[in-house]
Amino acid sequence: MPHVTPIKIRGYHLDLYGHVNNARYLEFLEEGRWSWLESRGDPGGFKDWGWGFSVVNVNINYRRAATVGEVLEIRTALKSLGRRSGVMHQEAVLQGTDTLVVDADVTFVLVSFEDGKAVAIEGELRERLGGMLEEPGGAWHGEESTLRT
Repeated sequence: MPHVTPIKIRGYHLDLYGHVNNARYLEFLEEGRWSWLESRGDPGGFKDWGWGFSVVNVNINYRRAATVGEVLEIRTALKSLGRRSGVMHQEAVLQGTDTLVVDADVTFVLVSFEDGKAVAIEGELRERLGGMLEEPGGAWHGEESTLRT
């Protein structure tokens, strides 16, 4: 089951047209990823190892406008892991419904603070992240998770 982060749409989220600006959804999705990471333990654990998450690609689909007063559920799950990158699948739906507002696949790497380069997802890191892979279910619109070796 994906992790859920509720976000209430406020006036400052809106653009000139009275709906959430497309760029603001990127902030909502980031909030969902941080909340997901915190829910799975100490997010500083990766920092303690000398690594940080870095987004390298976002593929986002805008499905419906969201307006002031609505509450979005940001659903987040780790979809797949490759050798050097992973993909988080995220959706924003209207709270209490299956009405899809936004869906996105966010590709990330873990970057070494020492040299600024992406680290291989192997060994203890792969084990730790692999344990966070989630199969979608219930009201989830996402695809199945995969762990590529």
